[in-house]
Amino acid sequence: MIFPETSAESPTGAPLCSAKGCRAAAVWVLAWNNPKLHTPERRKTWLACDEHREHLSSFLGVRGFLKDVVALKDWESGRPGPEGSRDA
Repeated sequence: MIFPETSAESPTGAPLCSAKGCRAAAVWVLAWNNPKLHTPERRKTWLACDEHREHLSSFLGVRGFLKDVVALKDWESGRPGPEGSRDA
């Protein structure tokens, strides 16, 4: 399993939320790119717990960076889940 180098892992190896100071387990993957720096197909990722999903999505969304929000379990399996993915 490959996660972004900025993600943290719990002592058990489970990925953690990317929100500053949060130590909760990640449930969501927020795929994004900065169009001024990245090619259109490039995707960087932040991980989010349920509590921080909306905050992190909003942060990326108002800047026009957010491309998809996918459940972590679906991201790992490579398929969209019931939530699907969302283009911003």
